Amino acid sequence: MTFFNDVEKVQYEGPRSTNPYAFKYYNPEEIVAGKTMAEHLRFSIAYWHTFVGDGSDPFGVGTMQRPWDQYSGMDLAKARVEAAFEFFEKLNVPYFCFHDVDVAPEGETLADTYKNLDEIVLMIKDYMKTSKTKLLWNTANMFTHPRWIHGAATSPNADVYAYAAAKVKKGLEIGKELGAENYVFWGGREGYETLLNTNMKLELDNLARFFHMAVDYAKEIGFDAQFLIEPKPKEPTKHQYDFDVATGIAFLKTYGLDEHFKFNIEANHATLAGHTFEHELHLARIHDMLGSVDANQGDTLLGWDTDEFPTDLYTTTLAMYEILKNGGLGKGGLNFDAKVRRGSFEANDLFHAHIAGMDSFAIGLKVANQLLEDRVLEDVIDNRYKSYQSGIGQKIANNDTNLKELEAYALSLGEIKHSSGQQERIKATLNQYLLRVNEY
Repeated sequence: MTFFNDVEKVQYEGPRSTNPYAFKYYNPEEIVAGKTMAEHLRFSIAYWHTFVGDGSDPFGVGTMQRPWDQYSGMDLAKARVEAAFEFFEKLNVPYFCFHDVDVAPEGETLADTYKNLDEIVLMIKDYMKTSKTKLLWNTANMFTHPRWIHGAATSPNADVYAYAAAKVKKGLEIGKELGAENYVFWGGREGYETLLNTNMKLELDNLARFFHMAVDYAKEIGFDAQFLIEPKPKEPTKHQYDFDVATGIAFLKTYGLDEHFKFNIEANHATLAGHTFEHELHLARIHDMLGSVDANQGDTLLGWDTDEFPTDLYTTTLAMYEILKNGGLGKGGLNFDAKVRRGSFEANDLFHAHIAGMDSFAIGLKVANQLLEDRVLEDVIDNRYKSYQSGIGQKIANNDTNLKELEAYALSLGEIKHSSGQQERIKATLNQYLLRVNEY
């Protein structure tokens, strides 16, 4: 059965194309910095938003019209698999991601849930035999059902903790069976509402124990995936333990988990944490912990996770700049954890949204690569910190001085002179590069 009969396979047609079902900038075979665009960008489709999301929000019911919604239960789950692989093929994407409850409904018992998962995973595995689309990562949903009201691995209820452990164990087994390149932990309710009833130390210790058990079990079954933590500061929990990359690094290093985990960084979560997307990418990169990306954008006028498709070229350029500086994303990718707007309710809007996001990151890739080739920002930064390349600055950078020597040097100084940061000039230069994208 087919679900997108009006859409043929999406092809690259170039910037002058007026075909809404064609790529204008994303040419998967085009070589940039020695690799194809497809190899650089490693696009992935988020199963939950694309095939499960109904357009509901805190103020209204769903608005989406999906041809597979005529089904229910396991029939609906199977129809979504068929729709998903049709969509993957027509959009020509290399990866997809899912939570366990995205692909199969929960049963009355955990054993029933396992049975549903086994049936759908087998179906997905059969489709993957003839599809080029692979599993970038999977994860366990431990935030939707009421059992997670007080958290999962940080719950005050040990029975809930055990249930969460069982879900992750099953998730790791599914990841291995489907060849997932990563496994993600997003602690949506791993946090607290008030310290008046919270034992934070116990909750953090339990979370660390949980992660160590997951690492151990992955080794036991031979699941060679990269483990990823996805930071988010709030919503649904008031204060989540994986607030941002900096908080995540502190947690991982404190509990001896830093050698096992990297970060899956989402643009909209960076916004909610009061950071820019590039800030979070940069911080993870300089600590060698940049693993994968959830490619979306937020709305700074709204206080929740809007998960819009990425179309801000300034942001996609700076994101790709960090990713290229990182040497790529390794096993990671650019997963469109993004949803069409409530008003974009037709099934074909899913194509328009993904095409816009893929083109936006293709532009970002080309501009970022040109910035790196021309050493635009590198030269600016090198010049700004040149005082650390010789004299007393070099001694500071080489750990070859002390407070006495620095005091003596400071006492000998006359008036200290500064150089302009030239922020406006740098941003104007970035704009020039963006506007010349068709030349690259």
